[in-house]
Amino acid sequence: FPEPPATVVLPDSGNRVLARLDPSSKRKTTLAPTFGGKRFNSPNDLVRRSDGTIFFTDPPYGLKDLDDSEVKELPFNGVYRIDPDGSVHLLDDGLRFPNGIALSPDERTLYVANSDPASPIWMAYVLAGDGSMQDKRVFADASDLMGDGVAGLPDGMAGGAHGTLFATGPGGVVVFPPGG
Repeated sequence: FPEPPATVVLPDSGNRVLARLDPSSKRKTTLAPTFGGKRFNSPNDLVRRSDGTIFFTDPPYGLKDLDDSEVKELPFNGVYRIDPDGSVHLLDDGLRFPNGIALSPDERTLYVANSDPASPIWMAYVLAGDGSMQDKRVFADASDLMGDGVAGLPDGMAGGAHGTLFATGPGGVVVFPPGG
């Protein structure tokens, strides 16, 4: 689905969809309303690859009672890929609170923050050319940064031009050099 140049792709947590917004007309178009016929939990964050592939996280943050919400339809919280043809693919259903998401400069590694106090980690997914996951690993663990009076969990991220990854986490911003 090629996009007109002036549109914004957004995770619409309140409506539980991934959407495209044309700022000039205020027209919103749903790109992905469901996975396997079930509504998403509350899409939270996304990153777009240069070929138009979109990766996004779907934690339960927008649902009253989170995972115990009576309106939650999916039995997991996921990391997804939407291909330019509009097809939606699940990359990982094993994170309790997938949140921030970023790509490496070469677009071969996808980073995902897990905002789970029981498992405060950042994951790294090795991507194939088509965007499918070839491998995954824990990129970093923030357990040692947590403690009484320390606010925050792995959350939003941004990649720098030379591979540096800036990630919010316990106590503030964590800066990862290109090698991790």
